[in-house]
Amino acid sequence: MYPGLLHSHSYLRYGVLALLIVVIVTSLMGWLGKKPYTNTNNKLSLFLLIATHLQFLLGLTLYFVSPAVQFNSSTMKEASIRYWTVEHISMMIIGVALITVARNTAKKMTVDESKHKRLFIFNSIALLIILASIAMSGRGII
Repeated sequence: MYPGLLHSHSYLRYGVLALLIVVIVTSLMGWLGKKPYTNTNNKLSLFLLIATHLQFLLGLTLYFVSPAVQFNSSTMKEASIRYWTVEHISMMIIGVALITVARNTAKKMTVDESKHKRLFIFNSIALLIILASIAMSGRGII
């Protein structure tokens, strides 16, 4: 079960990152170009939200079955164990929260320019945090 979860979690990240970049680019173009917030924009942010939450559920499941996550006296002393036990999950929760807040607050806004701006800012910050977390793993983004 563990290898399947790990591979699913590893490969789904590419989908999440691709969707995140698409949403960021389309929202930036919509914001700066003062374009209307279309059904396509709405669906892209929804698909990003769904993919992100699916990735989070896979990651949360992995958190409880992974041998890299340990709770003992050496957890904070060893960099690799500390990363997987504390740092990775903390940064990813922040990223997922930002993506979720971006979607939910933009959905309630009435001005199209504000929707694009909200999605761009929050998702860009989420992307930076997610990329930093992946880079900290030492395994590379690609």
